[in-house]
Amino acid sequence: MDSSTIELPGSEISGVTIDGETICVHFERVIITKTMAGAFERTRWWQQGDLVFEGAQLIDDLPSFPAVCSGGDVGENVYTYRNMIPIPLESRGAAHCDLKIEGGNQHLRIQAQAVRLDMIDVPNYIEHIAAE
Repeated sequence: MDSSTIELPGSEISGVTIDGETICVHFERVIITKTMAGAFERTRWWQQGDLVFEGAQLIDDLPSFPAVCSGGDVGENVYTYRNMIPIPLESRGAAHCDLKIEGGNQHLRIQAQAVRLDMIDVPNYIEHIAAE
């Protein structure tokens, strides 16, 4: 089965938009690792995207942006994705994120009732990753 995942460490966050109970985390550049069924090599790509939370509230004050994410968790219902986000992602039910911001002790923490990942434009190829 083909799969794609976003690597949270190194992802560039350009800002956060809050509109009522909708909180949108804008990623200027995320690194995507794609794996094809039956292939020994994986490929690396970059793309823009938005992580959108509905019925959401901030847990802490917003960190300063732009910023680089050094890792963290994104959760939906019983699943918690550590240092990555699967593509696609769309879920109703308990959702959250706790993203660590590089260069300090800041976090971006959100609790919500739904989450989805909206990728923008098309992915841009970076490289092949040799099989380990």
